[in-house]
Amino acid sequence: MSLSLLERLGAAILDTITETGDFVTVSGRSFISIFKPPFDGRRLLYQLSAVGVNSIPVVVLTSMAVSMVFAVQLSYGFKQFQAEGLAGQVEGLAVVRELAPVITGLMMAGRVGSAMAAELGTMVVTEQIDALECLATDPVQFLFVPRLLASAVMLPLLTGIAIYVGYLGGYTLLVGVQGQSAYVYGQDFYKLISFRDLVIACTKALVFGLIISLVGCWRGYRTRGGAEGVGNAPTSSVVTSSLWILIADFFLTKLLLV
Repeated sequence: MSLSLLERLGAAILDTITETGDFVTVSGRSFISIFKPPFDGRRLLYQLSAVGVNSIPVVVLTSMAVSMVFAVQLSYGFKQFQAEGLAGQVEGLAVVRELAPVITGLMMAGRVGSAMAAELGTMVVTEQIDALECLATDPVQFLFVPRLLASAVMLPLLTGIAIYVGYLGGYTLLVGVQGQSAYVYGQDFYKLISFRDLVIACTKALVFGLIISLVGCWRGYRTRGGAEGVGNAPTSSVVTSSLWILIADFFLTKLLLV
């Protein structure tokens, strides 16, 4: 029994090491392929639309809901200490540093990352990837690079939209419902925010975009097992991307706030 347990543990460790090495190798090929000709501008524009423009409604709705809920909690908490005026300041700092980039990243992992994994997984099982290789076309350059660049460009822009919507969400709750002064809220929201905080938000969004695209494409590219594998690839992509987004958020926060 103990030997069987050790065998399973060893196999799990070896599988993890193998998958990690494969992911690092494919990611390295993707970054190198960015600088290799030819450059397909049409596919990049398509991915910019698919990743960014089509995701705006999801980002707007999610950011509005989260910012309003957060404003409710802040208002209630500070009311216990007769310090309701601090709610706008903390709302602004939290939205810019954490809520906007993290919520946007998690939503994009579910929407964009899963779509990338499903699309590439379908291409694998229908042998379209093999057809590209037979035509002397590097599938990593052809399929990964446009998605990688689109995610790196659009995630910071979507985060900017999320910050603005977060401002509106807090305004709706604190000014429209709680009756705070609109002028005071407008001043307080940006009172604790500096240019450094915007850099932190954009840096996090950039890293999250790279994680989402690389994990989604890699999971789809390594799909095995026919239709069942195609179904498992998006789920695996979302779980892995979300986990690494949260881990990266912690380390980026510690690193960038030093």
